[in-house]
Amino acid sequence: MRRTPLELAAIATAAVPGLAPTATASAPDDAADFDSALLLDADGKRWRVRSPRHAEASARLETEFMVLRAFTPAIRAELPFLLPSIAGTVRQGSLSTFVYTHLAGSTRSIEELSACSDALAKEIGIALAAVHDLPQALVNNADLPSYTANEFRQRKLNELDQAATTGKIPTILLRRWEHALEDVALWRFNPCVVHGDLHEDNLLVDGDRVTALTGWTDLRIGDPADDFAWLVASNEQSFVEAVLRHYTEARRDKADNHLLRRAALLAEFALAQYLVKALAAGHAAMTAEAEAMLKSLADDIGEQDAADEAAAGETAAAAPAPAQPGVSASSGVTASSSVTAAAQAAASATTPAVTVSAVPTPAVSVTPIPGAGPGATETDPGDDAPTASETSTAAIRIVQTAATDAPEDSSSAESDGQPGASAEDGSADGPSEDDPSAAGKAGLQGADNR
Repeated sequence: MRRTPLELAAIATAAVPGLAPTATASAPDDAADFDSALLLDADGKRWRVRSPRHAEASARLETEFMVLRAFTPAIRAELPFLLPSIAGTVRQGSLSTFVYTHLAGSTRSIEELSACSDALAKEIGIALAAVHDLPQALVNNADLPSYTANEFRQRKLNELDQAATTGKIPTILLRRWEHALEDVALWRFNPCVVHGDLHEDNLLVDGDRVTALTGWTDLRIGDPADDFAWLVASNEQSFVEAVLRHYTEARRDKADNHLLRRAALLAEFALAQYLVKALAAGHAAMTAEAEAMLKSLADDIGEQDAADEAAAGETAAAAPAPAQPGVSASSGVTASSSVTAAAQAAASATTPAVTVSAVPTPAVSVTPIPGAGPGATETDPGDDAPTASETSTAAIRIVQTAATDAPEDSSSAESDGQPGASAEDGSADGPSEDDPSAAGKAGLQGADNR
């Protein structure tokens, strides 16, 4: 049975002696676990009351009480935000209600936060980094849960198996989550202190400043992506990226390249956990809500997968067709590109292989030596050509082609051991527009005269 703000105010007077509330209002909280209210006393001071609805929620509040006591004044002073302080507690049967001193600031919806300035995105990123950089001894000394990367992944696999036994999880989601959890590389991260229950209702904001973080019931050592799962619900990708950028800059640890991807998967998987929780509590309305959200998610993913497949098909259809047989060098396709096209066609088995014939080239390509003789052709040597004083027999290039044996001139030049006349040199400049044989004789004669 849900408690009204007036009932919570009456309970608070028993928890905090001398408290005289003059006004009450409901406060945002996890409706399945807690009843919450804000109080105003005669002195104008504000208070917050949280009352658990079942034994598990009460245990979480008692854990938070222990966690907040572990935050020493020295640790609190180093944090860029305020933490709650417990003013009193009262036990009713097996449940404990807690009263907290009020903190400045107010909560905002995820849509309002997404539309905020970069200054607030920076504040959120710095606040997350401060939580994740807390000393792990804080958690260990309080005997709170601690998971390695592999233990965290295995825990999620166990939770997935538990969710699958309900028979209410769409197949496409089970397959998606199972594949993601089997990707070991995705779950390689450095465990750190995480808030564990961070969302917009536990973030207090005043203008462009984060004033406080509340809801410390699930503090543990685990995956930092846990504290980003609520952010991926934002439709403003630029906001999420801005928070991540400022977070990465403020962290002492190295950047985690898969953090947002894991956060998105954890946000999806939270719906399955919500369903299991609703079924365990026998809450019909919660169960129906969880099933509806899972079906909506499955439909969205199915549509996205279909769109991705259609886009991939269009891309493949728009790709250039493989070269057809009969392509010649005159069409602008070189021998190397023809071979590549033939290999692609053979691999896809859509068109027969292209037969490529080597294009015959002269066996000797000679760079004319200016002033070598009357038979030499006058050509423009270009900017990189050697000058007359620098020109030597190194200008001779001999190329053996697959289709033509080397001529006698090539053998002579090779046997003479002239520099730059190696038969293995494949950097020939190609045939000259003039008579190659005449130019070759003139060049060789000029080289011999030297």
